[in-house]
Amino acid sequence: MTILVTGATGNIGRHVVDRLVGAGQRVRAMTRDPRAARLADGVEAVYGDFERPETWADALDGVERVHLFPFAYVAAGAGDGAGFVEQAVRAGVHRFVVHSAAAAGFAPGDEPGDRTLSPLRRHLAEERQAHRGLELMVEATGAEWTHVRPGLLAVNALRWAERIRAGQAVREPYGAAGYPLVHEADVAEVAVAALVGDSHVGAAYTITGPAKVSQAEQVRAIGAAIGEEIRFEELTPEEAREQWIHDGCPEETADWLIGLLAAAVEGPELLPPSTAFHRITGRSPRSFTRWALDHAADFRPPARTEEAA
Repeated sequence: MTILVTGATGNIGRHVVDRLVGAGQRVRAMTRDPRAARLADGVEAVYGDFERPETWADALDGVERVHLFPFAYVAAGAGDGAGFVEQAVRAGVHRFVVHSAAAAGFAPGDEPGDRTLSPLRRHLAEERQAHRGLELMVEATGAEWTHVRPGLLAVNALRWAERIRAGQAVREPYGAAGYPLVHEADVAEVAVAALVGDSHVGAAYTITGPAKVSQAEQVRAIGAAIGEEIRFEELTPEEAREQWIHDGCPEETADWLIGLLAAAVEGPELLPPSTAFHRITGRSPRSFTRWALDHAADFRPPARTEEAA
């Protein structure tokens, strides 16, 4: 059996590839640059691009199961209109594990294009529409499916890496705001369980970290992981918005990011911790402290990184 991993060089995709190899599976990785993929020994890296339908046949040849990266929805109307998912089924794929998002599980309500909504509500409606749309596309094929819906990923903290490596303070609004950030390895572990086992067919799992971790707590955890004290400077929402836009962030994106943080000061009501990972694996999700230790090299100043090596 050959399993195709799309999005194979991403934060989650690399973990999926490694876990499948560790489980003794035959793995093909679809990537836009196979020569630069740097994947595990034994992985067949092939060129494939969701926006280029002529590349799909080689990637799908002989494949029975697919880890489906969310960018596939772009391909839904590409080429002859069949889309990547439909072509995969015609090629013999009979199971999809969809890398979706927690927003796909939100109850329908707001319309994505409603300009009377707050930027945050409009963004969440757009997220739900895109990810649930891909899930429904897969379900409509009649193939087996599992939807893996990660919440906010801990890897988003890498946006601070350059400042921390330079010895600068992390500057953000709403230091007390936080969500149950999920380690990418947890998402991959659930995806692999669904790819190789049969007990998850037809299930949709929202995967989060074990508990809310505030922005200030994230910075402290990263500091502890690299043995450095990192300063956290709290900005006002207005200061943060101005800085983000100055740095090139679109105004609407800045506005919904402010809203996302403001909604999580008292608690992560938008996305509370889920029990799915524990139910599937029998273990608690990896903590943000664990994530910070796993990514310490990304945050260490260059001299410290050389010493650690």
